[in-house]
Amino acid sequence: MNNRFDKPKTFLTEKERKIRREQKRKKRRRKMIIRTLICVTVLVLIFFGVVLAVNSVGKNKKNSSNKDKVKVASSGQVIENEPVVEEEVNKYPEVSEDFVDISGVENVKSLNVALLDVNENKVIAGKNADTRIYPASMTKVMTLLVAVENLDSLDATYTIPPELASELYVQEASVAGFAGNETVSAKDLLYGLILPSGADSAIGLANLISGSEEEFVKLMNAKCEELNLKDTHFVNTSGLHDENHYTTPTDMAIIMKAAMENETCKEILSTYQYKTAATEAHPEGLDLTSNLFSRMYGTEVPGVTITGGKTGFTNEAGHCLVTYATSNDKAYVLVTSKAEGTYWDSITDAFYLYAKFAEGYTGEGVVLNSGTVVVEPDPNVNTSVNESATDSNSAETSEAAETVN
Repeated sequence: MNNRFDKPKTFLTEKERKIRREQKRKKRRRKMIIRTLICVTVLVLIFFGVVLAVNSVGKNKKNSSNKDKVKVASSGQVIENEPVVEEEVNKYPEVSEDFVDISGVENVKSLNVALLDVNENKVIAGKNADTRIYPASMTKVMTLLVAVENLDSLDATYTIPPELASELYVQEASVAGFAGNETVSAKDLLYGLILPSGADSAIGLANLISGSEEEFVKLMNAKCEELNLKDTHFVNTSGLHDENHYTTPTDMAIIMKAAMENETCKEILSTYQYKTAATEAHPEGLDLTSNLFSRMYGTEVPGVTITGGKTGFTNEAGHCLVTYATSNDKAYVLVTSKAEGTYWDSITDAFYLYAKFAEGYTGEGVVLNSGTVVVEPDPNVNTSVNESATDSNSAETSEAAETVN
């Protein structure tokens, strides 16, 4: 007799076994996919949870750092101070509470002046300090700064186009003297830009860095925005006159300050003489001399050292000068423009104003290269120097033939 629990054995065909095996494989794959999706979902949730936690901690730290500092009164009451405000980057200089308007001072021949106290970031003296001026070759301070910030290497080279010299001659621009087809290093172009105020160097740097002067000028105007300048716009790299190429004495002072904060720019702006590398066109190199330091030593004002600067001149801009000076632990930038006499007016204006306002001035008088003495500043005394006081190394003769220097 058969047990009721006994079932007859059934035999599957090979085809049926394959079907069952395939069904089992599909079932396992579905389970694996489901497990994978669950794991991925869990990991994503964990990741976003960590990110949210980190952001929350960061925000709490930031809020904590910006919270008012707390002090406790004698009564035990907690008193909150005013919020701590972080110093604005490239903050525009304020006008000092003790600002001196020098408009009525006969000693100062320049029509537009701004004297910036670098330490305090305040304009402490001036006249028409926020009036538009034509910067002439003071422009090249911005050209220098932008070039240095955008050069990949000071050893990069550029070949001067043969037609460049003749074009600049027609424009009456000053040049460093590089020859057509001469291959020059970026470093030599930088010194040629500032010391002899070479427009050939300015265009060479622009072409090397940006491919054209027009494209490089875009970088210059972008730098104006970065420095928060209020009324400056450039259309060329050299300062050749254009109605749309302008700045203000205060804006120009900011540009000079920024340049002197860059070590490479500072070194170039502070150099008296420099010899370029030997090339086929100039086997012994070019001897470059600073227009600024050929007109002053920089130590004429006792207690004050003029460490760097840039001259400029066009008929429309008049004689211009931007200088950086130190006195004791203080630093100053002075911008003068539209001096309509000789370049000596801008030089003596600088001496007079540094002597009058620099904290470290010793009051011993100012001795010029020629031996002429400018007495201690006195608004009632005219301390301008006669043209005959210029020394034999002056560049006045060449200046008459060069409208941009």
